[in-house]
Amino acid sequence: MKKEVIGPSQLFAMIVLFELGTALVIPIGLESGHAVWLSILMALPGGVMLYLIYNDLYRQFPDLIISGYTRKILGKFIGWPLSLLYIPVLMFNGSRNLREAGDLLISASYDRTPILIINSIMVIAVMYILNKGIEVFARTAEIYFWIMIIMGLVCNGVVIIAGLVDYKNLFPLHYNDWVDALTSAYPNIWIFPFGELVCFSTVLPYLKKSGKSKKTGVAAIILSGFLLCFTHAIEISVLGVDIYSRAAFPIYTTITLVNVANFIQRLDAFVILTLIIGVFFKMSIYCFAATVITADLFKVKDYRRLVVPMGVIVLFISFISVENYTSHLNEGKVFLKYFLPAICAVVPILLFLVHRIRKRFGWYR
Repeated sequence: MKKEVIGPSQLFAMIVLFELGTALVIPIGLESGHAVWLSILMALPGGVMLYLIYNDLYRQFPDLIISGYTRKILGKFIGWPLSLLYIPVLMFNGSRNLREAGDLLISASYDRTPILIINSIMVIAVMYILNKGIEVFARTAEIYFWIMIIMGLVCNGVVIIAGLVDYKNLFPLHYNDWVDALTSAYPNIWIFPFGELVCFSTVLPYLKKSGKSKKTGVAAIILSGFLLCFTHAIEISVLGVDIYSRAAFPIYTTITLVNVANFIQRLDAFVILTLIIGVFFKMSIYCFAATVITADLFKVKDYRRLVVPMGVIVLFISFISVENYTSHLNEGKVFLKYFLPAICAVVPILLFLVHRIRKRFGWYR
């Protein structure tokens, strides 16, 4: 079978879509109050640093995904069970993204549709694209990247034209605001969404021009960070801290306020479409990462054979994990505090340091 490959521009589009994902529509960095936008900028250098670690490990082991070089660096007896831990965490986080999409669609337009039906349709689309392969998926991302950018420019532009923006909601920034922003940036925003790029440790081996992985990834992360900063700053300036913190989907609440000359209204369809596209690509990459790690650990030759079982399990988890959206948010706080930092930051940094030490002292056989 011909090896699948993706180009640098496709990797760029995949990273941007993945980073925007759900982070674009749900409130983040609530601890920083009106300085959420500043927290995102503060977390951006840390996100770049994490990606550089992922990229360095990829360049050291260009033919291996994270489960492969984890066993290479730490040995089979430690590396195999440690790699196994990635599978449930990635699946669970993918199911959380699916649940968030379903909840927004139900609250916005499909209040009489069971969430199981909405999530099932999304999972079927994910299983279909992953069965086509990572190369087809990357080409699709390249197309939808421009659709997302255009819709973002239209939505934010209309909000500004409508005169809804009040910059007093963003300033002033006192000393305590800077401290709160830094506290919110690390580790919360640093891990979500930037640390989630650990999923791309399973995508980078498919890159055709491996030498461009560093510049492409860093550029994509910087663009994503500024887009998130700008979007959340707009939301805060329109809604204020109180409404922003209480709204389940601030971007949706913001866009419903648009009324330009009693003509341009009801742009909430753009937000719903943005969420669907973002969640589709983010969940697809999560499912892809979990699938290829499973295939690698259990010696399955073609990862596509596992796509359908993986999709069914993710759908099942999204349906039974929590009773309502409030429980979903509370569960997410625990998950973000204890589980995601371990696989997104602690393990990769450990692998990076151990590999450097073993390589320096010639401890590889």
